[in-house]
Amino acid sequence: MTTTPDFLVLGSGIAALRAALALASRGRVCILTKGDPGQGSTVWAQGGIAAALGDDDSPSLHYEDTLAAGDGLCEPGAVRMLVEAGPAYVEELLAWGAAFDRLPDGRPSPTREAAHSVRRVFHAEDATGREISRVLHAQVAAAPAITLVDHAIVSDLIVEGGRCVGAAWHDADGMRHETRAAATLLATGGAGHVFSQTTNPAVITGDGMAMAFEAGAEVADLEFVQFHPTVLDVPGRARFLLSEALRGEGARLLNVHGEAFMTRYEAAAELAPRDRVARAIVRESQRTAAPVYLSLAHLTGLDVHGRFPQISDACREVGLDLARDPIPVSPAVHYVMGGVVTDLDGRTSVPGLYAAGEVACTGVHGANRLASNSLLEGLVFGARAGAVMGERPRARDAWNSDRLVVCDQPMPAAGGAWPEGLDAAVVRARAWRDLGLVRTPEGLREAESYFGRAWAARFAAPGEGLAAAQMRSLVTVAWLMGRAALRREESRGGHYRTDFPERRDDTWGHHCSDVLQRRAD
Repeated sequence: MTTTPDFLVLGSGIAALRAALALASRGRVCILTKGDPGQGSTVWAQGGIAAALGDDDSPSLHYEDTLAAGDGLCEPGAVRMLVEAGPAYVEELLAWGAAFDRLPDGRPSPTREAAHSVRRVFHAEDATGREISRVLHAQVAAAPAITLVDHAIVSDLIVEGGRCVGAAWHDADGMRHETRAAATLLATGGAGHVFSQTTNPAVITGDGMAMAFEAGAEVADLEFVQFHPTVLDVPGRARFLLSEALRGEGARLLNVHGEAFMTRYEAAAELAPRDRVARAIVRESQRTAAPVYLSLAHLTGLDVHGRFPQISDACREVGLDLARDPIPVSPAVHYVMGGVVTDLDGRTSVPGLYAAGEVACTGVHGANRLASNSLLEGLVFGARAGAVMGERPRARDAWNSDRLVVCDQPMPAAGGAWPEGLDAAVVRARAWRDLGLVRTPEGLREAESYFGRAWAARFAAPGEGLAAAQMRSLVTVAWLMGRAALRREESRGGHYRTDFPERRDDTWGHHCSDVLQRRAD
């Protein structure tokens, strides 16, 4: 079956919904979402959304904090757009009824998170993403021009004559459909489930990044993977994110002896950027040969259970009291800074194809995302993409030519046998082992080689239809990550190599992208 709306949006998170709202006055909008509308990363977001709304804050201060966290690789124009446009979009959410926590005088109550110099993170207890999603879905439901189709598994972008004209997908019964549109937006989120240890929901498997790459779109910065430092680590239980806001409110990291250790590694202690806190936790755990814990027991003036009800419930389910007990934590994959290269209006290198949110790479996060900038990114750049998708198409604005370099290393030739025994669990385990928080030259070479062979044989992936398509996504993103991490011979932000432990601005002060010559129609 073929449908032909004016605009096609893939995904149902903050970037997708805000883009759809921007498009609703210009034509018919179809949203395709992989599972239920509430299964994506937006709903799972706990901590908050950053915006310079306070009297002691300003976009320029938010700008400086974002650049500092990005470890020398943020694109200034993208950051400036984010921090200057952000407050108005957050105010818009409030006007639409977002129930953020309030001060006694009625103003929204900000908290502080790591690497922010002031309290600028606005939240709805510890379920901010869920509240934002509620508000945006209500707006979408009230827009007659928008149709949302759930359990739609998109397998391919349709490219004809060098232009993206829509997408092919399967419904819950396995029936194939095509939806064709004048413009298509990828807002499919990141790639956390390429790894075995992640805070992301199970639907986040890198499909948008893989499909865009196969369609000929440029991708960049996939070596930069953010590992959230504090994830509940109880054997036999699913990993559960313990929000940055816990440390923003004063939570401390303790070793097995009950000692606060972060000042041994970082002057900013628990409020250092995420990449540094995560590596400090690993180093302390290795030094003591024991787990690391997060403690709020000293915060006697804070209503811990009231401020963090979701996290409190998750701890209670494993027999722990968030307010009193040391909570065992370790890092897990949380966010991918890289993705499909776009300009500030979401245009990719493929005409007709746009991207926004975590699937995209504007350079706004550099090598390490500042906490709570992700929801803001989806809001700002989703709105901007939606605003231009209805306009006359034009080419993507170029990045600074000195800062975005297309990789000229050869790619494996298509073909060969599918690696024996390779399935989704093996991809995730190998990615965690070889592309994890601390990367070795041996592991990177193994990852690039192994996933490269799988990528070359991707059209022979086992399984039928949807299962095979998902395997193609996993091995494509794992290979692109391994390829990018192996060629970047330095350590910066979320990318840390034991053989090149220092940042090297002389040779690696730029982004590097990959692009595939699109296969013939």
